[in-house]
Amino acid sequence: MSLETMRPNPTWDAASYEDTVDTLAAHRDELTYKVWGGDWCKDCRALLPDFAAALEAAEIPDDRIEEIAVDQDKQGPGVDEYGIEYIPTIVVETDEGEEVIRFVEEETVPPAVWLAQELEAELEAETA
Repeated sequence: MSLETMRPNPTWDAASYEDTVDTLAAHRDELTYKVWGGDWCKDCRALLPDFAAALEAAEIPDDRIEEIAVDQDKQGPGVDEYGIEYIPTIVVETDEGEEVIRFVEEETVPPAVWLAQELEAELEAETA
């Protein structure tokens, strides 16, 4: 089931987030984004449309984005397996299913920005 909240925000300005888009685009063929959310959730409605717009601007293939709807009790596919407590939660994985980074609703910057920053930090740590 797809999430209405993952419909890209048409007013999101990719040019204002060039570094974020570039980082996401650089890894478009090697990472998968698993997004847990609910269309009923105010945090999801506030955060996910811009995140979806960033993924669209970075030309992330649809088959690398998995939208997972949860009910108002935050129950749904993969919730227990991934330890999902808050939504939105975005888990970024390698093709081997290894979790690279995770965005959870309480971060202080938008999901795309936070994920791009953490992704850069993670990759720098691997090459150091």
